[in-house]
Amino acid sequence: MKTKTKYLVIILLAFTAIYSCNPKPKRVDIKNNKELKPVVYNFDNPPSFVKEGELSFISKDTKDIIATFDMDLATTNEERALGLMYRKEMKPNQGMLFVFENEEIQSFWMRNTIISLDMVFVNREKEIVTIHKSTPTLTDKSFASQKPALYVIELNAGTCDSLNIKEGDIISY
Repeated sequence: MKTKTKYLVIILLAFTAIYSCNPKPKRVDIKNNKELKPVVYNFDNPPSFVKEGELSFISKDTKDIIATFDMDLATTNEERALGLMYRKEMKPNQGMLFVFENEEIQSFWMRNTIISLDMVFVNREKEIVTIHKSTPTLTDKSFASQKPALYVIELNAGTCDSLNIKEGDIISY
């Protein structure tokens, strides 16, 4: 009897070890009870814009709203890493807001990004601290904030010049 119990414990431990080694749970379509395949984005299958909020730029001089944009948010490491890669266009009233856990020097690149962008770096007080205008596309060149930033906003290239958005202006979202 002790031998059977010993084998049963070994088998149970083996099953526990095998099933506990799977670090990622499977994605399941609840309605159809089918496993979903992970989404792979590329130039033939770009992510879609999802309006998750609105963001306004406010003049530091007049305190007037300069412009308001619909924002797609990037709040997780995966969303921030993907950013606007593979997207072929972005409407003039749209942008992406990256939100970080820590205020520090932030650095971005344009890998797999075919839309030239204005990158707006913003500190915890929601003040613009750095703007990189009309960034070149498809490059691993780094575009860093000059001061610590907690947020980064990406807009279509030329937006900051056309609306006179400048360092020292404030955001509200």
